[in-house]
Order: sequence, then structure tokens, then C-alpha cells
Amino acid sequence: MTRAAADVSDVNTGKPETHTALVRRARRIYRELGEVYPYAKAELDAETPFELLVAVILSAQSTDVGVNKVTPALFRRYPTPADMAAADPEELEVMIKATGFFHNKAKSLLGMSRAVVSDYGGAVPGKLNELVKLPGVGRKTANVVLGNAFGVPGITVDTHFGRLVRRFGWTDLEDPVKVEHAIGELFPRKDWTLLSHRVIYHGRRVCHAKKPACGACPIAKLCPSRGTGEQDPVKAAALLKYKPGEGGLPL
Repeated sequence: MTRAAADVSDVNTGKPETHTALVRRARRIYRELGEVYPYAKAELDAETPFELLVAVILSAQSTDVGVNKVTPALFRRYPTPADMAAADPEELEVMIKATGFFHNKAKSLLGMSRAVVSDYGGAVPGKLNELVKLPGVGRKTANVVLGNAFGVPGITVDTHFGRLVRRFGWTDLEDPVKVEHAIGELFPRKDWTLLSHRVIYHGRRVCHAKKPACGACPIAKLCPSRGTGEQDPVKAAALLKYKPGEGGLPL
């Protein structure tokens, strides 16, 4: 059974929330986030599994907007794993420098590309246990690639997702793998990828780490942490990083 935060009470009765009530509330939040972000998707620009894998590796400690500025030229220069596997490390570092931590990222990209070529015939594998064997690829990265490039449902526990599911009272766990499994118990497997997108969208646009816009949050009535951030509707609206009615602006 998913372990919910100990101080979460049922929003209707005020009594400790049962597992059944938690599931119902979590799925209602998911549905309502879908009304706010009807087109939520991965915000990294990529057309192939390889491009997406590269982009996700580059996104560590960077923004999707920053990565999307770098990848067009990068993908033209290295369109395939074989091309990147043969890249000059210094040239690769220069091309990705703007994303930060470029020495380590270049090392991961080279190692990943070479492994894809040598172990998988140049095709990015579509299984979790194979993806996580690649240099620079953990469960979070693997789930992004599986869900968005291969249509295999997966939960992406990034910093936004972890923060929000704890604020929502869906779990009080901290370890990303444990969070992934706990939240997976609340939703049908088919919803996992879209759930990740919707929660991450909300974390980027409304439920910020330092000052969430609670007074302008469309799901505040379902959130046990609704008193955490700015309550005044006008001041909260000023904190939003998307335009209401447009479903959000890419960050």
C-alpha cells in the first residue's frame, strides 16, 4: 500500500485519509490537471529516441529551454549514435557548454553513444533494464525515453514531481525509486507517462519550490499543503509562469 503523509486528512471529512480516499483524490487531481494542461508533454525537442536520450542527459542541472537552444546544432553535427561515438571530446564539450557541467555530460554522451553502437547495433534500446546500463542513464532518464519515445508507461520522478507528490500528500517518501513505485500504485499503468507530464507542468508553472502560487492554484481545494504559499489571489497570480487559458508557456 502506498504510504501517504501521516498528517494528511480527508478533504471532505477532516479525518485521517484512507487509502481508498487517497486514490480517489489523487486521480481527481490528475483529471483536473489535465483540464489545465490538456497538451502536457515532454518539453525537450527531439524527433528520435537517440535525440531524446541526448536531450535528457543534457537537461541535468539545466532548463529544457536551455537544452533546446543547444540541441539543433548538436543533432545536425551528430545525427546518430555512431556519429556521436566518434566525436572529438573537446568539440562536443564546446557544443554543449551552455547546458552546464559539460565535461561530465560530454563523457556521458560519448559513453552512451559508444555503448548503443557496440551493444545494441546503433539503436537505442526500448527496455528499462537495458537503458539504465548505458553511461549517464538512470531510472528517471530511462522512464522519460521509454514513455515518450517508445510508448512504454513510466513515472518520471524529477525534483518537481517529487516535491509536488509530497505536497499533495500522495506519499511522504523521499527516495526517487520508492516514490516511483508508491505513486505507481495510485494510478493505472497506462496513465503513468501523462501523469508525470501534468505534475511536472504544474510544478514549473504554479507550485514552485520556494513560493507556490496557492491562491491561484486550480487544485488548491484538493491539496493538503494549500497554505504553504501565497494565498492572496492577485499576488499569487503574479507568481504564475504561464498564461491562464493557454495551458502554460514552456520554461
